[in-house]
Amino acid sequence: KADREAHKSDDLLKRNFTADVPLQKCVTNITEIPAKDGKLYVSAIFDCYDLLPVGLAMTDHMCTELYCETLKHANLRFPEICGAIVHSDRDSQYTRATYRAVIQKYGIVQSMNSAGGRCHDNARCESIWARMKEELFYHQGRKTEHYKMEELKFMVWRYFMSYWSNRRICSSIGGLPPAVKRQRFYAAVAVARFAS
Repeated sequence: KADREAHKSDDLLKRNFTADVPLQKCVTNITEIPAKDGKLYVSAIFDCYDLLPVGLAMTDHMCTELYCETLKHANLRFPEICGAIVHSDRDSQYTRATYRAVIQKYGIVQSMNSAGGRCHDNARCESIWARMKEELFYHQGRKTEHYKMEELKFMVWRYFMSYWSNRRICSSIGGLPPAVKRQRFYAAVAVARFAS
């Protein structure tokens, strides 16, 4: 739940989840997956340009360290995330001083849902979670409670870092997998530089 006393950031996206270039605007959120031996919490940052998961972390508790680990993972993979807007809801973990310090350390611009906690303000991230659960579990007739957390971690990691990134066709980005859209962007940038 949001901490009413904590400092909040403005909603810089205002439900506009499109971007012209990679690492301009990102969305982040957390989802809970029941396991045989507890609950797995998955935190991710997705790039609005191509839906690529730029940061991903998982653990058995929903504390600020998980959110900070997601930022750390994103910065390790993509140091150019410096200057990007990262949009979240107003959960207390996103308003804590620890999280805000990591945001500042990496030069990220924080954005949050508007007051009132409307789920549509982070609809892009919510829809990716729903798609993952449908494709990885429900559509396959799998119950998450039949798997231990370590098994679920492997399944979720493989889904996002292998299938989603490289093979999953996403209609909202022109019917391409995220990594293909990103490769095409940088190929076009290289051609333009060579031509000039």
